Amino acid sequence: MAKFLNTSAITYHLEELLKGARERLVIISPYLKFNDRIRELLEDKDRMKIDIRIVYGKNELHPDETNWLKSLAFVRCSFCKNLHAKCYMNESWAIVTSMNMYEFSQVNNNEMGILITRDDDSELFSDTYAEAQRLIRVSDEVKISVEKVVPQGEFDVEQNADDDSLSLEMLSTTRLAKLHQRSSKEMFAHLCELGFIAKQGDSWRLTNLGMSQGGTIKQSKRFGEYITWPSDIKLNLPSSK
Repeated sequence: MAKFLNTSAITYHLEELLKGARERLVIISPYLKFNDRIRELLEDKDRMKIDIRIVYGKNELHPDETNWLKSLAFVRCSFCKNLHAKCYMNESWAIVTSMNMYEFSQVNNNEMGILITRDDDSELFSDTYAEAQRLIRVSDEVKISVEKVVPQGEFDVEQNADDDSLSLEMLSTTRLAKLHQRSSKEMFAHLCELGFIAKQGDSWRLTNLGMSQGGTIKQSKRFGEYITWPSDIKLNLPSSK
């Protein structure tokens, strides 16, 4: 019988699921941002030569994630267009949940999920496994290559990304600031106040709330990673002085 999991239970059972894998691991999550504990567990499974399949689908991987995944010999990654499902499996357990394999989600969000075990509910486990395999089949395997990590400063590399061609509907934070007649510093501070972005070291990272408002991560060949926003995003900006 499936067991209900809240946020903390999902995190606990996810780690147990990874630790308990002896043959295979399947990670299906639109967004990927591995915390240190998950990385440690996956590195251990890679040393055990366990087959690890990762399917993602919402944004390009950060170079730091790409370089780390490249170092794992038994990990294969695939991109699945329009992916929204989140499912984590080994040969005995499965977790179907609302939670992305994303550090922010594990710490800040209110999530739900169910734990399915092969021994207790073989039919449900089999159906879940079959759908996970279907998603793997319809996804495009990604050949991961090492990428250079470009550090981002206070105003982000996207200040210099205006030379790159962007969709008219999607604007960098700097362009969004210009649209609303604000400085880049004011716009970054306001987006942070709204919870759409958060400071991480010297960089800005996109939060799940920001993603829900249409924020996306883009890559510039010249300047690396930056965030773009729909031009009509609701910002509730105070009146400019």
